[in-house]
Amino acid sequence: MRLKPVVRRACERLVDRLLVLPQHTIPQHLLSRWVHRATRYKVDWWKNTLIVWFTRFFDVDMSIAKERGRDSYPDFNSFFTRELQPGVRSIAREAGSVIAPVDGWVSEIGEIQDGGITQAKGKRFTLSQLLGGDPELAEHFRQGSFTTLYLSPRDYHRVHMPVGGRLLEMIYIPGRLFAVNPRSARVVNDLFARNERIVNLFDTDAGLMALIMVGAIFVGSMDTVWHGAVTPARTRTLRRWRYEEDPVHLDKGAELGRFNMGSTVILLFKQGAVRWSDALSPGRRIQMGQSLGVFTPSR
Repeated sequence: MRLKPVVRRACERLVDRLLVLPQHTIPQHLLSRWVHRATRYKVDWWKNTLIVWFTRFFDVDMSIAKERGRDSYPDFNSFFTRELQPGVRSIAREAGSVIAPVDGWVSEIGEIQDGGITQAKGKRFTLSQLLGGDPELAEHFRQGSFTTLYLSPRDYHRVHMPVGGRLLEMIYIPGRLFAVNPRSARVVNDLFARNERIVNLFDTDAGLMALIMVGAIFVGSMDTVWHGAVTPARTRTLRRWRYEEDPVHLDKGAELGRFNMGSTVILLFKQGAVRWSDALSPGRRIQMGQSLGVFTPSR
């Protein structure tokens, strides 16, 4: 017997809640620290076993990796953050293009309405929450544009610049470490505003841009190219680094950082700065370098 749509949706929501429930009680940071250590053991049998299992279980495409053999990686984390072969990802060079900073999926995309961002159908969170409770910073993006990009475990996990720009500030915001997969997004309220994250603020040709790297369960750490490892932090308190006197400039497509396990990137632009491609919608597969839309130069 086929279930009516309303009953089927209710059953699906119940399943989602039951599967996510354990995340509320497990020691998220302790488990992530264990994973951080385990993925850095430089013991051949250990890291090779992990690499073989992970590649098969998640159907990882090693044909595009710069180093294909497991013996090329000193530990599992080196494999997970593997570099791609030159040329397998082309960077959209059209004037004014905003490129995908990662391989992954479009989780949500659209406009920020009155400081609110769509997390999933029926769920929203606020800019102020996402940006660590900074109302002045949130005001810059209040009626702007956003996209949330999800990286699955099999994806390439380096993060690149969507547009060229100069780094202004990096903010580490402590938080929980819920999984950030579609199921969690449907169930956990304010998911991306509750998880640990790094807010990177850039002055770009499109104006002020925020690229936010959101941590998740088993994300052993997040790195940026100018700072190195930002997490796990020794003290889980909000921290800010300003770079006006120590400029860091990155071109479009340049590597910005990496996730040492999978997670999510959120892009924020100011009002009227970006027009997203009509071809993009939630669930759409993307590759690093492809055009997500075009921006209007701010100067």
